[in-house]
Amino acid sequence: MVSPNEPAQHGQDFEPHDAVEAVVPVIPIVLPMVGAALMFLLAFIAIYMA
Repeated sequence: MVSPNEPAQHGQDFEPHDAVEAVVPVIPIVLPMVGAALMFLLAFIAIYMA
């Protein structure tokens, strides 16, 4: 009988894919790009409305 705290072993030892760990390395690249795009759009809207 298998203990409920142990994961079931089916011949493959792999860790589940964590979405957060996949995104963390690209944050220093994406965050400034998104910030620049947001600033451009806000400036464009401000000029358009003036």
